[in-house]
Amino acid sequence: MIVGLGNPGDEYAGTRHNIGQMVADELASRSGTALGVHRKTRTRAATVRIGGGPATVAVPMSYMNVSGGPVSALAKYQSVEPQDVIVVHDDLDIPFGAVKLKRGGGSGGHNGLKDITKALGGPDYVRVRVGVGRPPGRMEAAAFVLKPFSAAERKELDLLISLAADAAEAVVVDGLESAQQEFHSPRA
Repeated sequence: MIVGLGNPGDEYAGTRHNIGQMVADELASRSGTALGVHRKTRTRAATVRIGGGPATVAVPMSYMNVSGGPVSALAKYQSVEPQDVIVVHDDLDIPFGAVKLKRGGGSGGHNGLKDITKALGGPDYVRVRVGVGRPPGRMEAAAFVLKPFSAAERKELDLLISLAADAAEAVVVDGLESAQQEFHSPRA
């Protein structure tokens, strides 16, 4: 199960905080489908094909800071164990354009991850960390992630979304360790 994090509503659609939702939409699009409302779990979800098998791609319909309930509800509904959940999210500690993968760990101040960890009963899920860079100057992190990408970033945004979607698929197909070796290596 791959979950892309973000906030609902048009005012958040193109913001850094919604990169996870953008990746989820890309994964659904690759399978020729779109995310549909799954009312029982308060998510938008779709079944896609990754590596020849089915996988669920979803986004919570809640705000980022309370995504744990919908993620946990969908995992239970789909009979998916927490260690088989992959969460795609924005990460301020990674430069724009880079993608890093890990299992477990802390939230790094990311309230969406805090809520998911609480709802799933622990941090033992995989994270696809999509780099959005640090805020300029003294800008607050919360304000930065809720701003749209800059014009220069938008020129590379489709590539970043595709890279993050590739990374999520690689975790499903090849496993976390192999995907880390591929996506953590310097790119030419």
